[in-house]
Amino acid sequence: MNIQQAKEEIRNTLRAYLQKDGEGKYCFPTVRQRPLLLMGPPGVGKTAIVEQVAREEQVPLVAYTMTHHTRQSAVGLPKIAERDYCGRHFSVTEYTMSEIIGAVYEAMDRTGKREGILFLDEINCVSETLAPTMLQFLQNKTFGNHALPEGWLIVAAGNPPEYNKSVRDFDIVTLDRIRNIPVEASQQAFLAYGAEAGLHGAILSYLALKPEKFYHVSRDENALHYVTARGWEDLSRLLQSYESLGIPVEEALVGEFLNLEETSRDFYDYYRLYGSYGRDYGVREILAGEADTAFLADRKAMAQAGDFTERFALVNLILEQLRRYAAAYGREDALDVALHETMQAFFRQNGSLEDFLAARRNALQTKRQFRLESADSLTAAEGILRKIEQWGLEAKQARCGDGAALECFLKARFDGQLESRQGKIRQMTAALDRAIPFLTDCFGDGQELTLLITGITGSKGIMAFIARHGSDSYLTLCGRLQCQKNEIVNLILYVCSDKGSFITGCNYLIDGGRSCAAGQWRKSNGSFFHRRMVYCRKCAAALFGRNAVGTEFLP
Repeated sequence: MNIQQAKEEIRNTLRAYLQKDGEGKYCFPTVRQRPLLLMGPPGVGKTAIVEQVAREEQVPLVAYTMTHHTRQSAVGLPKIAERDYCGRHFSVTEYTMSEIIGAVYEAMDRTGKREGILFLDEINCVSETLAPTMLQFLQNKTFGNHALPEGWLIVAAGNPPEYNKSVRDFDIVTLDRIRNIPVEASQQAFLAYGAEAGLHGAILSYLALKPEKFYHVSRDENALHYVTARGWEDLSRLLQSYESLGIPVEEALVGEFLNLEETSRDFYDYYRLYGSYGRDYGVREILAGEADTAFLADRKAMAQAGDFTERFALVNLILEQLRRYAAAYGREDALDVALHETMQAFFRQNGSLEDFLAARRNALQTKRQFRLESADSLTAAEGILRKIEQWGLEAKQARCGDGAALECFLKARFDGQLESRQGKIRQMTAALDRAIPFLTDCFGDGQELTLLITGITGSKGIMAFIARHGSDSYLTLCGRLQCQKNEIVNLILYVCSDKGSFITGCNYLIDGGRSCAAGQWRKSNGSFFHRRMVYCRKCAAALFGRNAVGTEFLP
């Protein structure tokens, strides 16, 4: 399965294992809760999806890379204990608590949550001395004398032997006690993730054009060659950073992330081309309403004359800018919601603002340590606390440092914050109203419009905005494309019917009837003509009313 399907499987398993009955007992017997083993090539996102599930399900995550551990750190250190058995006294060997199990209990104490995920990466690459212990843990959920607490899902990850020479095979006894989930590299899943994660538009556009370039691992006599999802994402972040700082990107830099010369060189060429299209078309200026009539006319002519690669890049440049606007609105909206919730929490308590902010920062530190939220979310939360702290300082300067006066001051500041959100709404609405007509003027109802609507529909951020605030341009475009879909369906039904049995080969133009409405039909010698497309009388009578135009009909 692909990485997105694997993520859903982890999520569903977690929910199933943690389901409880009316008495608060786990419905799924703990002894039957098999660990999940994600087995797939390196760099496809196995670690990332486990972190995402933990954040989205709001459970703590304890993660360990097993190649970094010895038997002593996993099992614990031996100690001598005194015991009485059957009236006799014995000295026996016991073990201190495993570092891994100890980390689980620490997570429970720090977060106050009794359930979570224990993630063990590179599980099949452990040392020879640790391997038997790991197999025992997967079978019995026990390290040494200490068992994993109830309510904790074990997720392990490993690489197949063809990707790592140091891997160890699991025996049948172990395999019969785990759920082996094979994970494959998926370009489609990566593109869906990348669009929401804000990856560089050049990467998303390139991989959409050339899906075969997404993932590669091979070895020759000289070196190991690899291109992975992790490499694409890390390259994206660096490209964005370099561009924001005005630092030029060299081909050698790309090769540091894409360790396959052919792919590295090919992407670098496309990256430069994508950048030149971005500068030439001025997409930001067009969507921001800063382009005059002459500029728009020139860019429309340029797009109409461009080849498929240029047109494809233009659509992706527009989608990239729309996603930026949607992300900016999403951040502003989330900020306002979080600000409101945080301020309400402060108003409900009787302590000082300083004590409230200190307690919130301690909670953030716990969330950061156990990965209860993403780094971006934690950064945003810290920004909210800083903003409220700044407002509190301004309130003191205005002699409104406590009580009802402070509350009124903070509410006034919050009302001012809401205007920024309204600005983002106006910006996004205007961008949609400019993007769709621009591409329609450039390409009519061609495949470029289909690419645009597919990109918009596939973006959670853009669709969340449209669902909340609407978009007449988007709905109109969807309606027009749906009409085309219906035309195609009707045409297929006709061709497949007995009435279409005389057709030996044809091309059809589906354009919503605009060609017919343009008055470009004429009759000559008993036949109907449209431009260079020739029809017999019978065909024209059958198809004219369906807004479908054909060529090379044989009577």
